[in-house]
Amino acid sequence: MLVLLAGAFFLYVSDYYRAEDVALEVMNDGSGITVQDNLTVLEPSQPGDTALIFYPGAKVEAEAYLPLLDQLRQNGLTCILVHMPFHMAIFDANAAQEVMAQFPQYSHWYIAGHSMGGAMASQFAADHPEEVDGLILLGAYIYGDYPPADTLTVYGSLNQSVEDKLDYTENVVEIQGGNHAQFGNYGPQKGDAPATISAEEQQAQTVDAILEFIQQRQAA
Repeated sequence: MLVLLAGAFFLYVSDYYRAEDVALEVMNDGSGITVQDNLTVLEPSQPGDTALIFYPGAKVEAEAYLPLLDQLRQNGLTCILVHMPFHMAIFDANAAQEVMAQFPQYSHWYIAGHSMGGAMASQFAADHPEEVDGLILLGAYIYGDYPPADTLTVYGSLNQSVEDKLDYTENVVEIQGGNHAQFGNYGPQKGDAPATISAEEQQAQTVDAILEFIQQRQAA
């Protein structure tokens, strides 16, 4: 029975969404992008004292989020993309703690994630509120006891499952025509409504919302 269960598990986790070529090309074209063990680090030419840790969505290859994170890098924000065990953030929800210890040069930390990655980022923020300056959720909602005032929630208007779960309105950005999958570049997702805007547009609006959120918090 254990052998069968193990086999079923590995069969399940081996079927995941692969990053599209446009995402993989960021590794070839982007200066300031390095891979360190299970992390992809995207650093601007002049890093500040603020960094963002990103947890990918469940069963999504981490590289799918490189186009989104590279736009943030180009706007001066260091981003650290975590490659999760079996492509599932649920297996390492506390990964951010090791990241922070590994990069002591940053004194302000934001934790972000997409879908299940957002839920696990939210759990980390709730468990370590003194260690993060804010939480950023893409296609996800607050999981755990973390204040909406310190959270940015971004979702596509066609992602009804997220909208139905929101019981707060503070710092919520709805992207008209956006869906669940287009925060990354990994193609259509099962059960997701087709977006009426491009992934580039959805990600551009997301980047604007994230930068505005961080700038407002740093100015406060």
